Amino acid sequence: MDVTTPAAPVERKLGRDKEYETIYILRPDVDSEAAERVQARVADALERERGKLVKVETWGRRRLAYPIGNQRRGVYVYMKFAGGGGLVAEVERNLKLQDAVVKFMTVQTAADVDLATLQIDPEETKLGKFELQPEDEKEESREKQLGLIDPGPDMPRHRPEEADYFEPEEGAEEAVAKEEPEET
Repeated sequence: MDVTTPAAPVERKLGRDKEYETIYILRPDVDSEAAERVQARVADALERERGKLVKVETWGRRRLAYPIGNQRRGVYVYMKFAGGGGLVAEVERNLKLQDAVVKFMTVQTAADVDLATLQIDPEETKLGKFELQPEDEKEESREKQLGLIDPGPDMPRHRPEEADYFEPEEGAEEAVAKEEPEET
């Protein structure tokens, strides 16, 4: 009879966790209350999973590289935190549940962090002022983006210069005529 002993449980190093950065994008018309609700929800998830919030920054309203859900702009928020294994899944789950969040991405920045020795400035963990300037950029119509509408007299236009035209050199016509055989 073959008796196998159960494998020893994998020991997790006490106090050793990973550090992550998450950037999430909020709708461009979000107000400060909605942004604070999202941040509070994420902070609660960090607390439940025994993680620590290291830093939060609001980068403001910016143009997106490509439209996401008919939105061309978004409010970017950067967040840095540290914690154990299920922390990222819980933070991302909470971000998915928020209607104000358009997109998010998390990356691991450090593999071995000791939470006990981690220095955290309480001022950097607050969302801070969330005042956004009103959008002053006017969206271009699809026709104007494709160049189907005349841009108007103020916009520069490409005008062909003299150098753009090909002009034969002097005597070139005579040389071409000499090379062609005469018909008889």
